[in-house]
Amino acid sequence: MSKDELVFLPLGGSGEIGMNMNLYGFGRSTNRQWLMVDCGVMFGDLSTPGIEQICADPSYILEEKQNLLGLLLTHGHEDHIGAVALLVKQLSCPIYATPFTAALVQRKFAELGVEHVDFNIIEMDARFSLGPFDIEYVTLTHSIPEPCGIVLRTELGTVLHTGDWKIDRSPTLGPKVDSAHIKKIGDEGLLAMVCDSTNVLSAGESGSEKDVRTSLTKLIAKQEGRIAVTTFASNVSRVVSICEAAVAADRSVCLLGRSMLRIVDAARETGVLPEHLSFVEPKDAGHLPRKHVLYLCTGSQGERRAALSRIARNEHRDLVLSEGDTVIFSSKIIPGNDREIYNLQNDLVDLGAHVITEKDEFVHVSGHPCKDELVQMYEWARPKISIPVHGEARHLEAHAELALELGVEDSFSPRNGDLIRIAPNGPELIDEVPAGRLHRDGHLFVPDGATGLRERRKLSLAGIIFVSVVFDAKQRLSREIGIDGVGIVFTEDDAQGDFEEIAFEIEESIMKLSRDKRKDDAAVELVIKRAVRIYLDEAWGKRPMISTVIHRVSP
Repeated sequence: MSKDELVFLPLGGSGEIGMNMNLYGFGRSTNRQWLMVDCGVMFGDLSTPGIEQICADPSYILEEKQNLLGLLLTHGHEDHIGAVALLVKQLSCPIYATPFTAALVQRKFAELGVEHVDFNIIEMDARFSLGPFDIEYVTLTHSIPEPCGIVLRTELGTVLHTGDWKIDRSPTLGPKVDSAHIKKIGDEGLLAMVCDSTNVLSAGESGSEKDVRTSLTKLIAKQEGRIAVTTFASNVSRVVSICEAAVAADRSVCLLGRSMLRIVDAARETGVLPEHLSFVEPKDAGHLPRKHVLYLCTGSQGERRAALSRIARNEHRDLVLSEGDTVIFSSKIIPGNDREIYNLQNDLVDLGAHVITEKDEFVHVSGHPCKDELVQMYEWARPKISIPVHGEARHLEAHAELALELGVEDSFSPRNGDLIRIAPNGPELIDEVPAGRLHRDGHLFVPDGATGLRERRKLSLAGIIFVSVVFDAKQRLSREIGIDGVGIVFTEDDAQGDFEEIAFEIEESIMKLSRDKRKDDAAVELVIKRAVRIYLDEAWGKRPMISTVIHRVSP
């Protein structure tokens, strides 16, 4: 007979950075009870035209959602909570989150009209039980308020799921890492730690927000004209530091950007934001002397619709930057956003603004643990098994090697879809389950390989040509061949002439078909596409999509 097992299954966030979705199961293979930890998104890029959000495909757990006991959220970043409002009705399970994280999720519910959710707001040191799991939250530090690790105690052993974290020895907002709690868990005997791998390749420590605040205060005090600062809106600690630096420089702060307003509102509602902070409205900020105003903006990653991008394009109704103004990027470049950010910075320079980044001044620290912080965490927790997550393949493998060097008995570097038995006799890969992606396309969710998405990618590369032909009852072409295109480029800048040439080649090819063959739509479509491709291969060197419409006129 099969025995109870404790298993771990990442559906998103292992082998990539983003769209975290993790499952823990307990029981026999035919009757497991499950917990989900985090439910996030990643964002579309040039390879996914028209797609803004992507989440892990939850199909595996939806097939047995009657055994899903709850969704536990570690913190409020989009790659950990962004898909909750999108999937909550399908998951149909209780949700557990600390107050600030809950406030962010509930705002997403309101935006999407999600109602009647079993939502449980818990404290940062909460402890409760769901089925076979004894669950305890552990206070950590990160680049957002209320980051928590989660301890899962079972009959077969204890697991610490860290979520995202760092060791900030001088946090400017919220408590320090509860190292005493983590040491106690280690003393009790920790079977496995499932841990953040993002910065494992970086030596030393990530740095403290207190030091960034000191640097920003000095930097802002030096500037003469208007100042615009962009940072990750969710980093409330950084937002507060920027506001404090502005006040010290006798500047009023104006918030620009929906996500900045939403985060600050949630921080104020939950008591995270210091009460003394105040802001001026955009319509009033424009009347202040340039040296007495600071704009705190969204758009640090070059997002086209964010406030800073609209300012750079001179499209923002409340702020125009010019010679003598300064823009500070209190952020890092997330891999993949490089081009958009550089374009944004170039546009700002063209306006006459002085641009300052982390390469110029000390204006940012990471929210993830570098190597020395990982070493410290392993010294506190002392797990027998290391399971690195939240990283690309190179991060996971390096983390696994580091854990072994630190004396951990065993490690397993998972990929999405790996079903891993942690106990008994783990870690061991016991199955591989489907683990795809869902793209949010308007109001729909479509899988990664959906026909429409593939076609959209092809359209973005070479456009499309439309061909229309009309046959009479004797299978002769009874009208001129209709042809048009979108995104098609010709060397002579004479599209009409080229289209006429293509139409001629199509007609020649069709007339070579026998009368019986011309009755066959598939045969006609094939020769049309072949004629178009041969012509464009020679004239252009590309193969656009080809759409054909065949009309037949009855006698």
